[in-house]
Amino acid sequence: METDAYTLATLRRGEKAVIEAIDTRDPQVQRLMVLGLVEGAEVEHASAAIGGDPMEFRLFGCGISLRQEHARMFTVAPVGAGV
Repeated sequence: METDAYTLATLRRGEKAVIEAIDTRDPQVQRLMVLGLVEGAEVEHASAAIGGDPMEFRLFGCGISLRQEHARMFTVAPVGAGV
């Protein structure tokens, strides 16, 4: 994956994006995919803890918290950017 890619970790509060690609080398990321973090899913950055880690996202009407190290594994495109 590109180091300057637009990822879940780069989203700002309130921004929505669609997952385009996933770096599945980490077993923890594979577990997150079971929860619905898959290509094509629309995700919204809901909030973050003080310091920014972990981050909370809304997905299919539910909240899920991710550490930034895992959020960087999900490449996204902004909603409405030709997706």
